Amino acid sequence: MEPTTATVGGAVLALFGGALLLWCAAEVRLRHRLRRRGVPAVATVVAETDAHGELDSAPLLSFSTLAAVGGPGAARCAEAVITRPRGHTPLRRPPGLVPGASVRVAYDPRRPTRVVLAAAETGRAALTDLLWAALGAGFLAAGALLLAAVATR
Repeated sequence: MEPTTATVGGAVLALFGGALLLWCAAEVRLRHRLRRRGVPAVATVVAETDAHGELDSAPLLSFSTLAAVGGPGAARCAEAVITRPRGHTPLRRPPGLVPGASVRVAYDPRRPTRVVLAAAETGRAALTDLLWAALGAGFLAAGALLLAAVATR
């Protein structure tokens, strides 16, 4: 392989692998924080209006939040939110997430569209996180090896 091609290829692979690892770490941290400190709620899986929406592994969820109206100590009113959960990355939608099913979620009260499925609702989230991290580490290692091979020539 030519040095220029190896350098560019190694840099692209290393950059992609590093970005994937950072993304995985940020998503895991966000999900963990929301599950521990977020507001619990029960959401309903909504039927997709788009024919291609069923192909998305993350279901469309609908739930109500309490939003403050006015300043501190003011009255609270309900706000309906429709969103997809963060960090849901299996290839196929699990059979328990069919339209009309109720699932437990946790959301950020400041950003109600930032929602995650409760820990009991996710089957193999840790395995999926490990697979994404391994993919990122593999790309990073391949890029570093290509860059090292160019540097030792």
